[in-house]
Amino acid sequence: MDSVRSERSPHAPAAAPEGGGGDGQVLALKILVAGGFGVGKTTLVGAVSEIRPLRTEEQLTEAGAGVDDLDGVEQKTTTTVAMDFGRITIREGLSVYLFGTPGQDRFWFLWDELAQGALGAVVLADTRRLDDCFPAVDFFERRGIPFVVAVNRFTGAPDHAAEDVALALDLDPGTPVMLCDARSRASGKEVLIRLVEHAGRVHAARLLETSGSGPAAR
Repeated sequence: MDSVRSERSPHAPAAAPEGGGGDGQVLALKILVAGGFGVGKTTLVGAVSEIRPLRTEEQLTEAGAGVDDLDGVEQKTTTTVAMDFGRITIREGLSVYLFGTPGQDRFWFLWDELAQGALGAVVLADTRRLDDCFPAVDFFERRGIPFVVAVNRFTGAPDHAAEDVALALDLDPGTPVMLCDARSRASGKEVLIRLVEHAGRVHAARLLETSGSGPAAR
């Protein structure tokens, strides 16, 4: 499976552990962190990464005025122009490579490349700018990539129940929605574990369907 890769490189060929992983080989999963501009993607990757994260941030300039919507994030001074990259070990023998996507419209052409081989995605949401989630939600739904929505609890942002957020985003039934603090390693790790569990169920159900054992075969 493309989403399972060897520890040697996040772009290495797919590999499976030999001998049940007893030889020390480590498996890795590729996960995207997506969402609107200024929603906390870089913060989340940096908070959970056990290595120094790779960042491609540039200063916002006057040239971006009128292009980058700073409503609600007026204090933001930088923006990701390619991707963020980090790594976290979920448990012994299983690591997650995190790829944070750029949020602005003009960088969306990078998403297709970043999405190749991804097990799933985290869509970060800000309840002050919930509409900014729709492009990411639509992108992953159209490509059949499992995802969870993680509501980043900004100070002063209105609180909404997970069920209300799911309704507002018109999510497919079963898509998890949870609250998080992108600055917290523990909170970010909970989001990633929830995604891995959700993606595992989705992929298992698809395997059952294609093998003729699932509901679609009846």
